[in-house]
Amino acid sequence: MKSNQKNKILMLTESAVMIAFATVLSIVKIVDMPYGGSVTACSMLPLLIIAYRYGTKWGLLTSFTYGVIQMFLGMDNLSYATSFLAAVSIILLDYLLAFVVLGLGGLFRKCTKTQGQALCLAAVVTGLLRYVFHTIAGCTVWAGMALPTKEALIYSVSYNFAYMLPEIIVLAVGASLISRLLDFSQTDIRRIVVRKSTSTVSVIFTAIADVALVASVIVAIVFIAPYLQAEDGTFLLSGILLVDWVPVLIALGCGVAAFAVFAVISKVLRKKHN
Repeated sequence: MKSNQKNKILMLTESAVMIAFATVLSIVKIVDMPYGGSVTACSMLPLLIIAYRYGTKWGLLTSFTYGVIQMFLGMDNLSYATSFLAAVSIILLDYLLAFVVLGLGGLFRKCTKTQGQALCLAAVVTGLLRYVFHTIAGCTVWAGMALPTKEALIYSVSYNFAYMLPEIIVLAVGASLISRLLDFSQTDIRRIVVRKSTSTVSVIFTAIADVALVASVIVAIVFIAPYLQAEDGTFLLSGILLVDWVPVLIALGCGVAAFAVFAVISKVLRKKHN
């Protein structure tokens, strides 16, 4: 089998697997917002990885396929449409365009120094673009149906921000963590190459430190995010005053402390090994 054919088969297989991962992760909700919307377990990350590995064109195609799947999973939303045009607009804005933009994540590979920077920047930018399309849908198609007609733009901006903000944060954190563990720049996905002068134990402690910090951030979001939504579904900044900060501070404190301790141990072990 020729090399080009092998590469195409690899791209197709890998993309199919990543789409499946993204679909499963979209069902796994870290936070189910009390008045609409949810924060998923980095459901967009597999698509950003595909765009990073194979470029923007392939990323857009993969993301489009994912958007179609999300459309079928969310067919109940079309029942709210008051006309055929409204149904088409929902499909276009809330599913196809909102998820196709994830393919643009491939643009950041060439304009950043590291994989981590590229994926984190892709997470923030494409997440914001997705937010924009959901907002446009809210203030146009959904106005008068599920959202109030008056001040529809302000309502849609606030409503979608309530769940997309923590979604983007979790996505960026997940992108940062996985970039420290796996190298997606090669033909085969590999673990980050450790220099021979680096102790294996120190690498393990570094990984533990990273995971502890990421876990603490996610736990904090789980406690905080539901309070950032008012009863009408809009973003409520003053909701942070209602948060039970004791478990949040404990989680963040433990995460930061664990990160610091394991990072120091890792540094000491590296020096001894050298």
